Amino acid sequence: MVLDTEMRYLRRCLELAREALDAGDAPFGSVLVDSTGRILKEDRNRVQTGRDLTLHPEFTLAQWASQHLSPEERAAATIYTSGEHCPMCSTLHAYAGLGRIVYVASAQQFVQWRAEFGGRPSSVHMRPINDIAPGVLVEGPVPQLEDAIRELHRLKAVRTAAK
Repeated sequence: MVLDTEMRYLRRCLELAREALDAGDAPFGSVLVDSTGRILKEDRNRVQTGRDLTLHPEFTLAQWASQHLSPEERAAATIYTSGEHCPMCSTLHAYAGLGRIVYVASAQQFVQWRAEFGGRPSSVHMRPINDIAPGVLVEGPVPQLEDAIRELHRLKAVRTAAK
């Protein structure tokens, strides 16, 4: 269960997702938090602007954590994110030994929204995180914030269609 005190991290994820969208990337943002509630690192999607298909925020945070945190610190950390991890990010999260994931909207919701907005289907079959990383504690979606992330993805679809 997502605590009220954790909502600030998820709202920050939405701010980062908005930054990504405004920069020309897909609207995804993530925050890595230690066991005391301190934000260690945050990032936004940079796939287009960084010209690197692996620059998902969940991926870059897992890389950073594997380089800067002990195994115990990684296991106690939480990644808050605007959307459920893709298979690539789920895999790295598990390999890095990171702890809990809390996401606003599910991969299935993104698939549905993409179809609703007239977008092309993903080139990768989206799977729930625990299908890829069964040992990771996962919480989401968070209904209170779903409309906000849905709107960012709708705006992305509108901007993409206008090109």
